[in-house]
Amino acid sequence: MLMPKRVKYRKAHRGRRAGKAYRGHNVDFGDFGLKAQEAGWITSRQIEACRVAITRKMKRDGKVWIRIFPDKPVTKKPLETRMGKGKGAPEFWVAVVKPGRVMFEVSGVSKELANEALSLASHKLPIKTKVVVRPDYESL
Repeated sequence: MLMPKRVKYRKAHRGRRAGKAYRGHNVDFGDFGLKAQEAGWITSRQIEACRVAITRKMKRDGKVWIRIFPDKPVTKKPLETRMGKGKGAPEFWVAVVKPGRVMFEVSGVSKELANEALSLASHKLPIKTKVVVRPDYESL
């Protein structure tokens, strides 16, 4: 599971979901990418599930890039606990994703295989996504 080695603050505010991604909106490393269509939180477990789905479909051919990292702690109070007594303990880590963000990239495989692998990964995510192709991509 992905998580930061250390953080400056143990607990974070929830934040807002406004705006579009102004960084990481292009396919920079691979030939195909999975782009977010809406805002949301992607947990470290979901990122790992996507990675496994992509690598299994590609049968370990090609290369996979994960362009998001879960650096935001989400806290939760224990079950059957009364209100008050401060904020709960950090429970899991999420990556904040805005519309337009390219989350995963693949290269070294055919267009059909990349499309299938990324669509399998999209089923693991709680947000709408689309498969995008690098603008200067030329099939072999």
